[in-house]
Amino acid sequence: MRIYILLLGIIVGSCNSNTNNTEQKSSTPKETSKMSSDIDKRVANLLEQMTLEEKIGQMTQITLDVITKGDNQYSSSKPYTLDSALVDKAILTYKVGSILNTPGVPLSKEEWYNTIKVFQDKTAKTPRQIPIIYGIDAIHGVNYTTGATLFPQQIGLAATFNTELVKEIAKISAYETRASSIPWNFSPVLGLGRNPLWPRLWETFGEDVYLGKTMGVAMIEGYQGELGDRYRVASCMKHYLGYSVPLSGKDRTPAWIPERELRQYFLPAFKEAVDAGSLTLMINSGEINGVPVHASKFLLTDILRDELGFDGIAVTDWADINYLHTRHKIAETIKEAIKISINAGVDMSMVPHDFEFIDLLIELVKEGSVPIERIDSAVSRILKVKMQLGLFESPVTDPKDYPDFGSNKFAAVSRKAAIESITLLKNKNQILPLKETTKVLITGPTSNSMRPLNGGWSYNWQGSEADTYAATMNTISEAFLKKGNTIFKQGVSFDKTDDINAAVQAAKQCDVVVLCLGENSYTETPGNINSIIMPDDQIELAKALAKTGKKIIFVLLEGRPIIFNEIEPLADAIFMAYLPGNYGADALVDLVYGVENPSGRLPINYPKHPHAFVNYNHKHSDNIAIPNYYESDYDQQYQFGDGLSYTTFEYNNLTISAQEMNQEGTLEVSVEVTNSGNRTGKESVLLYISDLYASITPEVKALKGYKKIDLDVGESKKVSFTITKEQLSFVNEDMKTIAEAGDFEISIGNLKTKFKLN
Repeated sequence: MRIYILLLGIIVGSCNSNTNNTEQKSSTPKETSKMSSDIDKRVANLLEQMTLEEKIGQMTQITLDVITKGDNQYSSSKPYTLDSALVDKAILTYKVGSILNTPGVPLSKEEWYNTIKVFQDKTAKTPRQIPIIYGIDAIHGVNYTTGATLFPQQIGLAATFNTELVKEIAKISAYETRASSIPWNFSPVLGLGRNPLWPRLWETFGEDVYLGKTMGVAMIEGYQGELGDRYRVASCMKHYLGYSVPLSGKDRTPAWIPERELRQYFLPAFKEAVDAGSLTLMINSGEINGVPVHASKFLLTDILRDELGFDGIAVTDWADINYLHTRHKIAETIKEAIKISINAGVDMSMVPHDFEFIDLLIELVKEGSVPIERIDSAVSRILKVKMQLGLFESPVTDPKDYPDFGSNKFAAVSRKAAIESITLLKNKNQILPLKETTKVLITGPTSNSMRPLNGGWSYNWQGSEADTYAATMNTISEAFLKKGNTIFKQGVSFDKTDDINAAVQAAKQCDVVVLCLGENSYTETPGNINSIIMPDDQIELAKALAKTGKKIIFVLLEGRPIIFNEIEPLADAIFMAYLPGNYGADALVDLVYGVENPSGRLPINYPKHPHAFVNYNHKHSDNIAIPNYYESDYDQQYQFGDGLSYTTFEYNNLTISAQEMNQEGTLEVSVEVTNSGNRTGKESVLLYISDLYASITPEVKALKGYKKIDLDVGESKKVSFTITKEQLSFVNEDMKTIAEAGDFEISIGNLKTKFKLN
């Protein structure tokens, strides 16, 4: 019989302090409390003066297209022009509280300043002079501002296993966002990328709970820093909750998630983000178990507010209140949809195209269908965030005050991130690194475009303008050609089948082929696919090149793992590059030629078969196999945590501070890591824990700690972790987070040891 130890709180608790580095706050708890108290008083005083119309205006967010001239919201032509009459209607008449999005093209930071200043100057003419809060999807750098620094997408940042680097990137992104006069960033994505079909998997930190929540906290700390700092922004954790695992794998289609799994796997990252002080949250557009999240009081109030203690802004995603009527069909009218969602706990509606929300919500309040207390709580949160950001004092920021915008030092961080993210999965007979004298052919559909390097949300929504706006950056073929001794032939491209024979003839003149495969840029519903198998033309190209007998290096540029098991044996080396950003090609060349040493690790399982999607922390019953009788579902091309280096690392002396641990105690774990190879390198030390027996079927193993270290040739370092009961706990059938007494196993590298929880 197992003994249950009930934990305080609803989910796995705080991150291990040894593995999740956090910066020290400069203000003391008393100072922070006083600051919060002062703001609360200001909010209450302002709220008392506001009319109902002003309050509901604050709850309204419109897209920039609503107040520009012309009617094509997807236009990508310059110049765009604000319509002064529509600006007056939005701000002076309806007193909207927020605006988002771009005019379809990226703007310079000066153009952003001039645009947003118009809005803020207009709010100064309203009775209460409440500034608008402008929001943007700056998810891998300020992708809608020309000249800004673009970084690897989140899936690549997860592959670095380096929280300090992620925090630094977020800090730079915040700096360049505020340089554009924008104080609110719709990032990070905290959903778990556990379904490889999903077209937004690359926006996540991968499939693991612990990796996702620690990376998320690092990003939030980098974005927000000290509230009111003109170099920081409000973060927006998204998409709450369970958005990332639709049953079909298609974007915004229904999800089916038992509450126990919702709490065990999907809630922890949001709990950690709330505890880290994230100011805002965006709601999942989809439905869970038949209930749209925008209509769920259970998720938006009972759990989010009452259990997690979140007191920031809960904003909808694009038009999602209306979708309760038009898509989900749970509301017979738009008005009913508004009533359901506001009463469920929505604070701000990303409307985004009209002012009907304001008119109908005013009617609902006057009818008594939506209580004024619900309006006041929403508006209080909105006003508080605006005050925390200092918008009342400084509604815009002067771009001249941001001299490091787009600087070389920021570019160096992006390149470093790409180097640490790109993951070497195969290196047969140590073909890599190449010598610079090696004659190389560069070919394949992702070899000569910036789109597959950056992915979606890059200069425009689908990333389709990256080749125009990142024209000064290097594609992979351009980066290799600058090394010399390189030939480029496309082979196949995304918009047509090129002459495969031309690539084959070029290969015969070379020593090695670098074959760039993968996907073009996409995101959200346009990225839905019916097959996750690599396209036929890419497979045909690989097979034709293999027949030349030349060594082949695959480079995979993709936002999700595209199955290529048919041609995997043809490759002598394989890089998983994810979506490494504007400096990804330069980073790749440095890795191929050994200027840099690979250190990326897979943050996901890479599936081998199209109908066998199993996560690394699977159950024991996922691994049943009888040879020549039936196949196991757990047969992966590559596994979470895989990643090679040009040097070797040895693990020794795995020790624990005791053989037994009490429920309120801790266990110190250490291991010695030695660089036993012939060059310096970085190693991600991953600590896994297995609960050997539990009342809820245990996972085979789960990540519970990680550290990235640098080691010179022959150097050894002792790496230490602290284990608490929170890392040993799970959610039981009663929806309680418990730690059960019993035996556990720790594994680091090739070493294992056991201990007992009393």
